[in-house]
This record gives sequence, C-alpha cells and structure tokens, in this order.
Amino acid sequence: MTDSSPTPRRASLELLRAEASDELSVLVEERLRDGEDPWDFMEDLPTVDELVVLTLRAENIAADGGKKPTEARNYRVLRQIALDFPDLSVAVWRLLGSEPHRVWDLSARAS
Repeated sequence: MTDSSPTPRRASLELLRAEASDELSVLVEERLRDGEDPWDFMEDLPTVDELVVLTLRAENIAADGGKKPTEARNYRVLRQIALDFPDLSVAVWRLLGSEPHRVWDLSARAS
C-alpha cells in the first residue's frame, strides 16, 4: 500500500473500537499484575480511539514492508486514517507529532 491509497477497511469502526477496548483491558491487567499502581499509569495509556489509530497505522507500516515511516509519510498515513474514519480525527490530531507513540507500552520502552 502506498501513502496515497486509502486505508483498507478491514472492519467497521465499532468493531475496531471493540478490539481496541479489549486490548486496552489487557494492557491494564498486565500492568496491575506487575504490581503497578493504576494512579501511576492510567493517564499514560492511549484512549480507545488512539489505539485504533495506532493499529491502523501499524497495518499501513506492515503493508509497506515494515519500514519505519518518515515524518512526512507518518503525517500522510495518519491524515489518511482521519479522512477514512472521520470519527477518529481527534485521536489522529492528538497523535500527530507525538513520537514515540507507545510510551505506555513496556516492551516499546525497553527497546
């Protein structure tokens, strides 16, 4: 997939949000099981819509051979997600320019 091609609609936004909500629940449970205090990490976690945007962005990166996108390409990909899913626009704009995106993910912080 190129930057200019639309993001494939693999599922409805409702289904994407349900999957993201499940994933977020798993993230919270993992952190709790590791003994972390929810007051220390809940604000760092993405919203459900941000997680949907990050999932769609990851699918786009994978479809492009897994290459880390340049800042310009990242902007175009996120903008295209906002165009394809207007209800995600607020989440897209919150994520723009906020690299790294996964500061809440322990595996991403470790690497």
